[in-house]
Amino acid sequence: MRLGRIASPDGVAFVSIEEQDGVLVAKEIAEHPFGTPTFTGRTWPLADVRLLAPILASKVICIGKNYAAHAAEMGGEAPADPVIFIKPNTSIIGPEVSIVRPPSSQRVDYEGELAVVIGKPCKDVPAAKAASVILGYTIANDVTARDHQQADGQWTRGKGYDTFCPLGPWIDTEFDPADAELTTQLDGETKQHSRTSLMIHDIGKIIEWISRVMTLLPGDVILTGTPEGVGPMTAGQRVSVTISGLGTLSNPVMDKA
Repeated sequence: MRLGRIASPDGVAFVSIEEQDGVLVAKEIAEHPFGTPTFTGRTWPLADVRLLAPILASKVICIGKNYAAHAAEMGGEAPADPVIFIKPNTSIIGPEVSIVRPPSSQRVDYEGELAVVIGKPCKDVPAAKAASVILGYTIANDVTARDHQQADGQWTRGKGYDTFCPLGPWIDTEFDPADAELTTQLDGETKQHSRTSLMIHDIGKIIEWISRVMTLLPGDVILTGTPEGVGPMTAGQRVSVTISGLGTLSNPVMDKA
C-alpha cells in the first residue's frame, strides 16, 4: 500500500494511493494510517490534489556516514557504530515545496536518502524484529548547510533549518529496502548513484541502535544515510531523489528573500 497526505478542496487528509482504470487516485483514510486503515469512501484523482509530506514526525532521527564512499569524501572513515543526530520536525516539507537557502550560508548541499517510517511505539527493538515496527519507507533529502556544519563542529544548525527535510512522495508499506537503486539529480544531471545494499548498517541494526537510546513513536522518521556525491545547490535549481520501487521526490531551490 502507498500511503500519503494530500491537500484537496475539502482539506488535508491521509490517503491510500491506488491505480484505478489506469489512473492514480487518492482514497481518504479515516483518522490515521497506522494499524489497519479504514476508509471514508471519498476519492480524488491524484492529479487534482497536492501531495504533502506523507507524515509529520514527532522527530526525525538521522544516521551519519552510513556509506563508506561518502565517509571517505567527507574526509574520514566510516564509524564502527551508527552515528545518530536529529533534525527538527519543523524542517519537514513535501514534494515540490521550495528548499530555502538561508542567507547566512554560502553552501547548501543535497543528500538523497532512504527513509524509514515507524508504525508503532517501540523501545529496545532487536534487529531481527525491526520489520515489525516499521510502517513503510519513503524518500528523503537531508539538506545541509555544509559551512555551518563544519564551523559549528556539530550538526544541529547546519541540518535544522526550516525546509531542510523534504520527504515523499508517499510511504510504501511493501517496499523492500535490501538493494534499491538511489539516484540524486540536480537539474537533470546525476550527482549521486548508489544502492541501499551498500549501507554499512542495515535497517535492523539502525532501529536496534536508535531504540536503545530513545522510544520511537508512530510516524517517527529515520533517515538512513546518504551515498557519495553530495554537493551544493543554488537558487533556481531543482533537486530530485529517485529510489527504484519508491518513486521520485523533487524540490526547487530558492534563496530566502
